[in-house]
Amino acid sequence: MINNTSKFNSLRHEFQKFIYEGFSYTLINNSLSIIFDFYVDNKIEFHPQIEFQIESYYHFEKIEKSNLENLIFNIGMIELISYWKSMAPSKVIIKNYKLTDKQISFWKKIYFHGLGEYFYLNGILPNYDDFLNIYSVGHKNLRSFDVETDDSAIIPVGGGKDSIVTMELLKKFSKNNLALILNPRGASIFTAEVGGFTNRILKINRTLDPKLLKLNAEGYLNGHTPFSALLAFVAILAAAATGKKYVALSNEGSANEPTIIGTKINHQYSKSIEFEKDFREYIHENITSDIKYFSLLRPLSEFQIASIFAKNPKYFKSFKSCNVGSKTDSWCGKCPKCLFTFIILSPFLKPKVLEDIFGCNMLQDKSLENYFEELTGISEVKPFECIGTVDEVNAALCLAKNSYKILPYLLQKHQNYFGNDYCQKINKNSLLAKISNEHFLEEKYLQILKSELNEKN
Repeated sequence: MINNTSKFNSLRHEFQKFIYEGFSYTLINNSLSIIFDFYVDNKIEFHPQIEFQIESYYHFEKIEKSNLENLIFNIGMIELISYWKSMAPSKVIIKNYKLTDKQISFWKKIYFHGLGEYFYLNGILPNYDDFLNIYSVGHKNLRSFDVETDDSAIIPVGGGKDSIVTMELLKKFSKNNLALILNPRGASIFTAEVGGFTNRILKINRTLDPKLLKLNAEGYLNGHTPFSALLAFVAILAAAATGKKYVALSNEGSANEPTIIGTKINHQYSKSIEFEKDFREYIHENITSDIKYFSLLRPLSEFQIASIFAKNPKYFKSFKSCNVGSKTDSWCGKCPKCLFTFIILSPFLKPKVLEDIFGCNMLQDKSLENYFEELTGISEVKPFECIGTVDEVNAALCLAKNSYKILPYLLQKHQNYFGNDYCQKINKNSLLAKISNEHFLEEKYLQILKSELNEKN
């Protein structure tokens, strides 16, 4: 955490207006290429791009021009925040569309909470009312439209265990599901192929404007943005173009826990139930009520998801969710995400199997002690990663001790800190059986989860 308050104020004085000028797009051979046009005063311009690669499942021609532009415009509204954050002008000007007060409130809430980590790590204490103000000066209105759909789903796939579990569970419901991969990499493609989606993958490329990376290198403000919100809007466009009724995410109940306990600062805000609720309402009112966005795994914990994933060994060599190792398609073995994944799988996989997956026994690594303290709640701040709750981590560690005659270093540390009484209260069967009522699943999907958990128990 650093104090960039003076830099924040200085940049806001120098740069006063962030302008969403508009976008252009081309449709060629069942592919869609989009370029967004963002300007900061008359000094800097950004032109990020998104390309929906050629795919026979797309039928962009079935979407009326105004409706397609509605979908594209909304992607631009979430894309812009990645560029706004570099200098944080107080005014955001929307040129093409006239937004209602309710629509503006939706966007302002996403920006504020989606940038919670960015504000925190930069030492900035923003005021919700004036951290930015949105002015829309266009004439077009956002209107909901009809979409002809079948009864199957688009499943965003990132290459980690959660989307794998969703792919496997939804196979039982429909054979016409499609996998969606934003910025394909080895693990995401490989896991989709292992899951039987070889010829049913929608590949979408997002290209950052190089000027943003240049500004980052020059010391302008930088930080985490709500990527999952961008994925959500991209997936809705893909669903409209392929005629899919559902967009089935893999965000679990654990994503609701703040990263900074006792605050609303959450690395996973755009994976939370709060975002999901707001997004569903926004889509229904302003885009279409025919596409249903929901997270299949919302009623489950990371602990339960790990138990289901552990029954699918065909994915053990292909799955990856390490951000550090994403470019090399590997587990780095030195970050909190790797350590969390190792821990949460420990009650369900033997140490030798885990060592084969990660290349080592991470519970023996003393250099991970600080991350271990953050994951277990010994420290007050959790890692800024997509990880489970403190309680889930501690439960998994308690149960992992049963696999060892001599406890590895970090497990011994856990034993020393929490003691025997804490672990004796952990009931594995109870943790695996509980299904949260906080979700947006239709009954047919809820029954899939219940059947799976009953089968596993």
